[in-house]
Amino acid sequence: MSNWKYPGLLLLGVGVSNVGAWIYFIALNLIVLERTGSAFAVSVLYILLPISALLTSLWSGSVVDRINQRRLLVMLDVSRAGLVFSLTLIDSLYVLYALVFILNIANTLFETSSLIYMTKLVPETSRQRFNALKNFIQSAGFILGPSIAGFLFLVGSPETAIVLNAGALLCSAALLFVLPDVRQAATPATSFSLQLILADWKETLQFARTRRYITLVYAFYALMIVLMSGLDSLEASFATIVLQLDESTYGFLVSIAGIGIICGSAVNAIFTHRLSLRFLIQFGALMTPIGYVIFATATSFLTAAIGFFLLTFALAFANTGFMTFAQTHIPVETMGRFLSSIHVVQSAGVILLTALIGFYAETSIRLTYTIAAVSFLLIGGWIVWIVQDRTKRHYFTMETDETIKLSS
Repeated sequence: MSNWKYPGLLLLGVGVSNVGAWIYFIALNLIVLERTGSAFAVSVLYILLPISALLTSLWSGSVVDRINQRRLLVMLDVSRAGLVFSLTLIDSLYVLYALVFILNIANTLFETSSLIYMTKLVPETSRQRFNALKNFIQSAGFILGPSIAGFLFLVGSPETAIVLNAGALLCSAALLFVLPDVRQAATPATSFSLQLILADWKETLQFARTRRYITLVYAFYALMIVLMSGLDSLEASFATIVLQLDESTYGFLVSIAGIGIICGSAVNAIFTHRLSLRFLIQFGALMTPIGYVIFATATSFLTAAIGFFLLTFALAFANTGFMTFAQTHIPVETMGRFLSSIHVVQSAGVILLTALIGFYAETSIRLTYTIAAVSFLLIGGWIVWIVQDRTKRHYFTMETDETIKLSS
């Protein structure tokens, strides 16, 4: 059997879960809108996401680093399936918000746990290709999910789509169940407590001080995500108000963005052995904000489409590069705690920057978007300079697996 048998199953599980997540996300928005008729009620769903991620990241690393990640992933998938299904039975908006908040906590735990499990399961020489394929599958879900959701809305209802997502999560759980346990060195049993969390934070800060370059590079990736989240919060307003695109044209623009990240992920997967880790990070860090700047200065649909395609195409390189860098240099035994600590700052940054950009956008959407995009470009140039440091070349030297077989 190929050494890609289990990684292939893991990718399949990721794909099924991701398509279901897009269906759930769109359907939930419609359900809340139909019940309330309020755009603000829908916006609460978006506010809950970074808040739950912030609160969960304070302690989640202490949990996921100490338990069996595969079993946790299966349990989370089954639990999420039950919670998602229960959304169709709830009439109270406040209870629905509470369930969505709990679901967001489970999603945050799943994201961190899955990264650790992937790092353990996939050999180091195959991680760059695996991450590229994972990005490809997730970006395909970006296109397929809304399309499937639209079809389900035609033949059924948003509630039907929600139930389908619950089924997708159960399928994902079944795929994860047949994967092997990948154990590291045994750790002494400890009880979960506030003292343990504080001790873990001290250990994480000590790691950050001793591995400053690794921390700096990954922190810049988190900063990129913060800036993109802030810019994306203005995306629809910019397209419809500034560029005066109608809803169908804007939908087509979003599809172009999906095609961009699919193409970028495909190029990464096919040419893994020719794309160095340094190139992936530098290209992604520089060209992603250039795409945003092009979109910010656009006066026509064509220019906006070029900017959208470029930014998502380059983002695929950045995602693969930074993720492979983290998996290579962060010890898997402490990966959950380290990443969670970064995510705390990242989530707080998303909340603050989104609010700040929204406030200034009341004055001028284009000016606010352009200033944010240019600031992002300056950060991208800084990342390129940091990664180019010749004395740090060894951080980006790694062998890659040139085989692309996913089954025997």
